[in-house]
Amino acid sequence: MTSKRERIQAALTGQTVDRVPVGFWRHWPGDDQNPDSLAAVTLAYQRKYDLDFIKLPVSSTYCVEDYGITHAYRGSIMGDREYLSRIIHCPDDWAAVGPLDIRRGTYGWHLDSLGKIVKEKDQDTPVIVTMFHPLAIAAYLAGDELFLAHLREYPEKVLPALHTLAETSARFASACIEAGADGIFLSTRFASHELLSRDEFDQFGRPTDLMVLEAASAGWFNVLHLHGQHPMFKETAAYPVQAVNWHDRTSGIDLQTAARLSPKAVMGGVEQMRLLQDGSPREVMDQAREAIQKMNSRRLILTTGCTYPLAVPEANLMAMRRAVENAIG
Repeated sequence: MTSKRERIQAALTGQTVDRVPVGFWRHWPGDDQNPDSLAAVTLAYQRKYDLDFIKLPVSSTYCVEDYGITHAYRGSIMGDREYLSRIIHCPDDWAAVGPLDIRRGTYGWHLDSLGKIVKEKDQDTPVIVTMFHPLAIAAYLAGDELFLAHLREYPEKVLPALHTLAETSARFASACIEAGADGIFLSTRFASHELLSRDEFDQFGRPTDLMVLEAASAGWFNVLHLHGQHPMFKETAAYPVQAVNWHDRTSGIDLQTAARLSPKAVMGGVEQMRLLQDGSPREVMDQAREAIQKMNSRRLILTTGCTYPLAVPEANLMAMRRAVENAIG
């Protein structure tokens, strides 16, 4: 009998699988603010759907809370927390962005939560930890508009802070692997033509991304998530990861195109904002099986393009999970 670990490893390397691996994820507002409840909902979720991997479902605030930002859940349909205050207001504020001790504070309790999950999960079920690349972390500290303005007008002030954020992230990535994670899920929101030019990304984004990925290199299941409708897919194709996840159903880069652009395994196949939320179980299953057939069941992990809304019906999640059973590639 093929284990989940073996199934994922086969998919990552393009080998024949007994069935395509499957996974999906959501936010857990409230429960994502405590190590015990975060571990509990994460484990219960995986067991309920019998998913092939666990993705630790963190809030974006976890990587900046210890700098003093404030936040609250205000009813977001995605389960995201709202930023109530930032710490960057003028260019000189970037000098206050120092290194964090990843064993203490919010980083520290996320390591505690990961430890609980690793201890209590089925040992054959891989677990990956969601991280946000340094550009996104910097934007959480300032807000997108101010961050981009400072990055372009005062790069000499922002770049040292980006490097510091990358060093902290790299230490956290390494600590996650040491704690038993099989890899990280690096969300690169600014690797997008909507936000940066290629030259800007090469200057500000790529070097710090690679610092974090190098720190996670002992993991065997590292995933690059490209957020947005115009992802820098070609520009990040050589990133040292085993799989790539993006909005494949809406961005114009479908699974087959991606498979030609990159030797990595692809993670996608089901559109989460409209189809998974508003479609019927039959439509969800049909789209999932279409993806499996187009990829001939190779180099594919069936997932959504990103986090799905909290209002997605249970029947649609079950349909996505069942789609991999007896699917013909």
